[in-house]
Amino acid sequence: MQPNPYFIKALAFLLLVFTLSSCEPTQPGSWKNDKIDKSDREKFHLLNAELFKQLKVDDVKQLENMMSKEFIESTYKNRQVELVSNRAKTATYTLLDEYYVVNRYKDGDTVKTDTKGVNSHTLNFQGATHQMYMAFFTPKNLVNQYMITAIYCKYDYGWKLSQLDLNPYTINGKTAPELFEQAKESYQKNYLIDALNISASVINCARPSSVWKYDNEPEFSDLYNKVLQEATARFRFPIAIKQVATHPRIIRIFNQTTPDGVFPMIYYMSAIKLKDTTALKQENEQIKKVIDQTLPGIDKNKKYIYYAAFNDLPTGMKTVEHFDMTEKLN
Repeated sequence: MQPNPYFIKALAFLLLVFTLSSCEPTQPGSWKNDKIDKSDREKFHLLNAELFKQLKVDDVKQLENMMSKEFIESTYKNRQVELVSNRAKTATYTLLDEYYVVNRYKDGDTVKTDTKGVNSHTLNFQGATHQMYMAFFTPKNLVNQYMITAIYCKYDYGWKLSQLDLNPYTINGKTAPELFEQAKESYQKNYLIDALNISASVINCARPSSVWKYDNEPEFSDLYNKVLQEATARFRFPIAIKQVATHPRIIRIFNQTTPDGVFPMIYYMSAIKLKDTTALKQENEQIKKVIDQTLPGIDKNKKYIYYAAFNDLPTGMKTVEHFDMTEKLN
């Protein structure tokens, strides 16, 4: 009789868990990257390799061999695995940082990382078990990066995956604190719409992991709310582009996410029929020349600005035809 391949895989994983169970620390603390015991680190890396192997084939059944009982029973398990798996299959992920932690407290613990500068952060988490291992992965060669977080806990039945996270880490190649500095610079120049769009990106990638907290996080929402209030008072939609003879009116401005990055999208109403694409393009050329006068800073330090011309006001209740155009800035 041929042995069941799933049984062999499960047995191999159980052997790995057994060998890892020998990790016995002497006192509470945290160890990062190469400060983790070499032998233990190699075994943790085998867990990570198995995790990504199963994520790339979206094999929930095999992943359950790695999961804690609580994770297996959670209602969000399948959806979470699906989301993380989709990212793992479309990008090459590498280990950014890893931490082996012996918790001092069960209700909650904090690890102050050694990251310096604007990206300084702490790890805040519930001490589910006395020993934990946290691994943070980011994709190669992408400007808009999603971080994958894998958290393992040592239970009385071995090391198991207790949490799997997926959240935005960088936008346009910058972390939330780096974008925050950019947003402040735009605000100081009175580029309110630009500062508002960048601040929205800051909020979007402020928590790349549920346990990851930047030191200046409280300032992110403070700046966003301040800029939003000032921009709302200054700009009332529709915003007329008075310098253009056809009098187009801006009805919405938001961040458009593309593989090349996140850039402004401008919706505007045009009196020119959408079928007359030649006239629409001519009008758009005139808009490009004066857009900085209507929305100061919107065309600064960008690769693209996206435009969509409408004849009918989009309401969200029905599909409205529009004509899309792209301005390549540099």
